[in-house]
Amino acid sequence: MTATAERSRSGLAALVLVLMLTLSACSQMPTSGPSQGEIERTRADAGAPTVQLVDVDQSVVRALAGSRKVQLFSDSLGMQAPQDQGRLGTGDTVEVHIWEAPPATLFGAGPADSRIGVATSRPTTLPEQVVDREGFIVVPFVGRLRVGGQMPRVVEAEIAQRLKGKANQPEVVIRVTRNASSMVTVVGEVTNSLRMPLTASGERLLDALAAAGGVRQPVTKMTLQVTRGSAAHALPLDLVIRDPRQNVPLLAGDVVTALFQPLSFTALGATGRNEEVSFETQGISLAQAIARTGGLVDTRSSPQGVFIFRMEPKSALAWPKEPVEVSPDGLVPVVYRIDLRRANSFFVMQGFQMQNKDVLYVSNAPAAELQKFLNIVFSIFYPVANAISLTR
Repeated sequence: MTATAERSRSGLAALVLVLMLTLSACSQMPTSGPSQGEIERTRADAGAPTVQLVDVDQSVVRALAGSRKVQLFSDSLGMQAPQDQGRLGTGDTVEVHIWEAPPATLFGAGPADSRIGVATSRPTTLPEQVVDREGFIVVPFVGRLRVGGQMPRVVEAEIAQRLKGKANQPEVVIRVTRNASSMVTVVGEVTNSLRMPLTASGERLLDALAAAGGVRQPVTKMTLQVTRGSAAHALPLDLVIRDPRQNVPLLAGDVVTALFQPLSFTALGATGRNEEVSFETQGISLAQAIARTGGLVDTRSSPQGVFIFRMEPKSALAWPKEPVEVSPDGLVPVVYRIDLRRANSFFVMQGFQMQNKDVLYVSNAPAAELQKFLNIVFSIFYPVANAISLTR
């Protein structure tokens, strides 16, 4: 055998070895994530709950929308202002004014009017008093009087009634000089946290926000939470502004919290941009989410391989895989799949709402994977082929 033939034979063997190594390593090709087929064949890791794969259509969109129906303030808190706003309570400071008709017999009268020579009536103002813990104040010639939980007009009538027979036609007026019991607390991302006193006019939610100087973050990124008793209710601030019915009357003891809650999803795979994308508190659709990431990359993406990874409550849908397994925090791992080759999918995308911490993933098309593999093969084959030709 000649030396040239031997070199050719060795070169051919080297080429075959290179191709075998390339083929064996094809599964290790660089990629941005799993292929469409790998996602569809997803199996749960040992000890982890089963992953549900759900094809998105109008019925799925309707079911998800029904499970996430937002409870409005107008429904949960009510739209009617309380008729008895302004009741006296512990800590309020009050001032009692008492008039007597001339001639005054108990609290005194004013100086005589020179034109008619008759004494005029003037009020006797008692020192300011703080309603004590048991809801009482003290009025001379009346004694200890329970005022807590009463409207001022009721207390006025009771004092006047008790003074009859002691004072001459008494009239009583009570003025609240400091309201400490009918307060609303405003905290969170506001200019000035404060406690706002409520009046008989019936202050509303946006009144409290204005009193605190407004919010410090963009309106579209803010959530308003009203805590009443042991229940907390929340709505996006821009919804409260746009819908006057959600600007509900406040009650004493309410806590209004302005929350800065930047919602976001993560875009990965064959999209125009791989990044975390913030969105508004009122939410965005899948169509908007794809548009904000620059759309699908035409040379790489698979229109059948658009996926949304999410953790859902068990009650959200009728799941395709039984039994339904949940994570320790009671959530079901779900992969939503949508096929953009179908024209009606673009209508479906407009109704599918993104959720905070969603992962939007677009897989590469099979042709793109093949092209990458061929590029690797040719990048190795040509140098080896050239080396073999030079040895001949």
